[in-house]
Amino acid sequence: MRGISKGFPGVVALDNVSLKVRRGEVVALCGENGAGKSTLMKILGGVYVPDSGEIFVDGKPVSLNNVTDAMKLGIAFIHQELNVLDNLDVAANVFLGREPLLRPFYLINSKKIYADTEPYLKRLGLNISSRTRLDQLSIAQQQMVEIAKALSLNARIIIMDEPTSSLTLTETECLLKLVCELSEQGVSVIYISHRLGEIEHCADRVVVLRDGKNAGELSDADARHDNIVGLMVGREIKSFYVASQATQSPAFLKVRNLRSSRYPSRQVSFDAGRGEILGFAGLVGAGRSEIAKSIVGLDPAGEGEIELGSEKIPIRSSRAAIDRGIYLVPEDRRGEGLVTQMSVRENVTLPSLKRFAPFNLIRRDRERKVANEQIESLKIKTPGCETFVLNLSGGNQQKVVLGKWLSMEPKVMIMDEPTRGIDVGAKAEIYKLMRGLAERGTVILMISSDMEEILNMSDRVAVMHEGEIAGVLERADCNEGNIMQLAVGKKISAAKPAFDN
Repeated sequence: MRGISKGFPGVVALDNVSLKVRRGEVVALCGENGAGKSTLMKILGGVYVPDSGEIFVDGKPVSLNNVTDAMKLGIAFIHQELNVLDNLDVAANVFLGREPLLRPFYLINSKKIYADTEPYLKRLGLNISSRTRLDQLSIAQQQMVEIAKALSLNARIIIMDEPTSSLTLTETECLLKLVCELSEQGVSVIYISHRLGEIEHCADRVVVLRDGKNAGELSDADARHDNIVGLMVGREIKSFYVASQATQSPAFLKVRNLRSSRYPSRQVSFDAGRGEILGFAGLVGAGRSEIAKSIVGLDPAGEGEIELGSEKIPIRSSRAAIDRGIYLVPEDRRGEGLVTQMSVRENVTLPSLKRFAPFNLIRRDRERKVANEQIESLKIKTPGCETFVLNLSGGNQQKVVLGKWLSMEPKVMIMDEPTRGIDVGAKAEIYKLMRGLAERGTVILMISSDMEEILNMSDRVAVMHEGEIAGVLERADCNEGNIMQLAVGKKISAAKPAFDN
């Protein structure tokens, strides 16, 4: 891949990136969240078409306009997000779109599909029948089915994007062994992972991307934690951090032994003070969003203890959290934070509708008053409060999400990726709003994959690694190097405990 560039509205994902992979080589592709790794691989897998650049296979230029083009060249892509149909069985998923047919009636040869799938399952050490429906398998087993599908394609190049994010230790060991076997058989593997221990174990070479550009590469001998992290970080970040002027109340929010459905065997405990912005950093899949959902009662498998002030509060539902002033601004604002087919007025008043409905009849005049107050306060650019939310820009949609909670006097505001996908001007306004909330004594938990945002807004930073808090950094120790070391599972002396005993 030579000189690959790719942009999306408002974002340059890749800028003149090049990548070379030899036959039978295992190349690890590393970088922070948003560095461009997945975008580059989606171009190689035919999911995206590059804006510019060239791709060569066996020295010959090729055009990859779709996934089929990539598959014909022997390129298989195992995505981080599962691409399986859980209403079909294992064999049907493995041979989906490539089913052998019985002529002359062109019926699917099910017997052959089941028989041909079994060897791939055995090769992966997957002790299940090829006739098992996917909805009866664990997430880890479904991930292995995706790998079986790639093997069935007789792929020459296999792209693995965070392949062990859902696997157990035993399954991970099996997969790493398989990667080595594939390499010995002449199959090239591009391995994307935030687990640097795995990379040290299986990679022949490490290529690092940073901010959508090539940052450098390391040979097998040099591919060590510190060297990889150094290339991943490698930049200075201008600070516009402003210390909170609020009188902070330490440990106003106490979370103890919190579990989530993603990491049911891991417990998270931490304290946060009134007037504090506690940043949550970590790599993709570290479990930050899941913890947020557990706190507000959105994770059915979530459990733990939460104390607000001196009151212990059992939160078993989102309504219970809302009633106690604990609000979540979700990562997916359109899917989880808004009803886009409804107006600004209806969205702003939705979580507190009882306030506007005496005798169960909605008083729209009261709704309009509160909605207009939020429009003015947050400077939401809209023709009026009756405008449908879907017609607003991303930044103004985010302000509507904030407006519905700000109208209810939050005690704890959890903000998951608060400025994702919005322009610089809207970001500055939201940052000002967050600091203003903290000044008024609100506890703010800010989850962000934007390192500048984490470093410039957080009073302290809690870093998560594989479902646990690896450590908390005080303001003086908050720098990108320390955060990345903790995020990849390395212990550092600057890290403090997440809570006081």
